[in-house]
Amino acid sequence: MEVLRTPDDRFEALPGFAFEPHYTVIDDQDGGTLRVHHLDEGPADGPVVLLLHGEPSWCYLYRHMIPVLTGSGLRVIAPDLVGFGRSDKPTPRTEYTFARHVEWMRSLLFDHLELTEVTLVGQDWGGLIGLRLVAEHPDRFARVIAANTYLPTGDAVPGEAFFAWLTFSQEVDPFPTGIIVNAGCTTDLAPEVIAAYDAPFPDDTYCEGARQFPTLVPISPDDPAAAANRAAWEVLAGFDKPFLTAFSDGDPITAGSDAALQARIPGAAGRHHTTITGGGHFLQEDRGPELAQVVVDFIRTT
Repeated sequence: MEVLRTPDDRFEALPGFAFEPHYTVIDDQDGGTLRVHHLDEGPADGPVVLLLHGEPSWCYLYRHMIPVLTGSGLRVIAPDLVGFGRSDKPTPRTEYTFARHVEWMRSLLFDHLELTEVTLVGQDWGGLIGLRLVAEHPDRFARVIAANTYLPTGDAVPGEAFFAWLTFSQEVDPFPTGIIVNAGCTTDLAPEVIAAYDAPFPDDTYCEGARQFPTLVPISPDDPAAAANRAAWEVLAGFDKPFLTAFSDGDPITAGSDAALQARIPGAAGRHHTTITGGGHFLQEDRGPELAQVVVDFIRTT
């Protein structure tokens, strides 16, 4: 597998991001290896909170939340998905599949970091990958917070907002990562923050994973990931550990998915589910400390 690696100097002096990088080498599922990056903040013996980002962001998205979480005695693990952030970036884009993304994160989190009693916070693709991990390894998780995400099987047609995003992501040239993140926020990001989202991608050759991700969302019943996602739902339909939705009120892509999760997952019954007002798709950017406090309170009460 051919791999690109973003130069370290691209990540120097990013605003609000004075966190130490950690790297792990994993099997790339193609006879080689990948170097995967993650943050590891807070007390080593604290309860583990796993922050999984989505498309086309990286763990920089969680910088407003991490101090709130670690200040409450929690250990924060925030990986960069393969193809994003400081993690290696396979090329060409066909190297990326839903199954590989799940396996790459499983290998990092369980084989290498050996995480247990995990509280998952998953947004966007962080939820798609994270919910698969929960279903396939429920014994590793203590609870789940789903934020602007879902686990599609291709049996229901996505809304117009998703198809608009899918078309844009495949046609735009070059791929404007920072502008995309800014467009998914209700707040206007400062130029230096937009640049920080662009940092992992020195040029468009580094964006293969970002371009491929939208095409990996199952939108038909015969999608390559559909069967595995249906199998995951069979497990999630019996998942009775604490499950909370914390969606924003300003995300057209995932609107309504919180109600579907609440209806289908037993662990969501009777919870004080949260709608975070004033947030867009990237609610970590718009309302990060508020979302972090929701996580802290949920852990304390469950």
